[in-house]
Amino acid sequence: MLRRAANPAKSEIDVHRGRRSSIARPLLWICIAAIALYCIGLALLIVRQSGNDEARAADAIVVFGAAEYVGKPSPVFRARLDHAYALYQQGLAPIVITTGGSGNDLRHTEGGVGLAYLERRGIPPDHLLAETEAHNTGASAENVAQIMRSHGMKTCIAVSDGYHLFRIKHMMARQGVGAYGSPRAESRAQSRWRAAQLVAREVVSFTLWKLHIT
Repeated sequence: MLRRAANPAKSEIDVHRGRRSSIARPLLWICIAAIALYCIGLALLIVRQSGNDEARAADAIVVFGAAEYVGKPSPVFRARLDHAYALYQQGLAPIVITTGGSGNDLRHTEGGVGLAYLERRGIPPDHLLAETEAHNTGASAENVAQIMRSHGMKTCIAVSDGYHLFRIKHMMARQGVGAYGSPRAESRAQSRWRAAQLVAREVVSFTLWKLHIT
């Protein structure tokens, strides 16, 4: 019975493939482990920030927008505005800036609705400013920073939901504004599942922002 001669070239290719595979697998697991550690570390920073109320004297209070319904703030937005009102009443800042552009409602903007709500609550009009063009947090941070610079302001108390504040503070810092996070009270009382969802979303959003991906 005749046997076929072994193909030296094929054997050499198989050896190279085996070597590449033995190198690639550990590298893959190292990459996976690094990404996991990054996500866990970032999530812990976000959670820690969410529980800190850093409210102190500043040049302005900035309320980051949420949904509005036909000229009225949504419950989440109203809670942020009420928290900002309480900080203003404490005398921590002389100016309140509301933020947010228009969504599906072409007649109103989040910033405008927020300003009107706080004016109805008794804050004088000359103590209120509104940013009404931004459609995301990054744009709000940029526009608010421009408003603050034009009025000689350098520091602010950022008001939003707790898990949002880590990203906001870094965005404001990139614009040269010192921001102190102050979460609305209700945002700290989330179910574990909801809290996990919010943290995961912020991990992704913060990472995309750092990579300049919008």
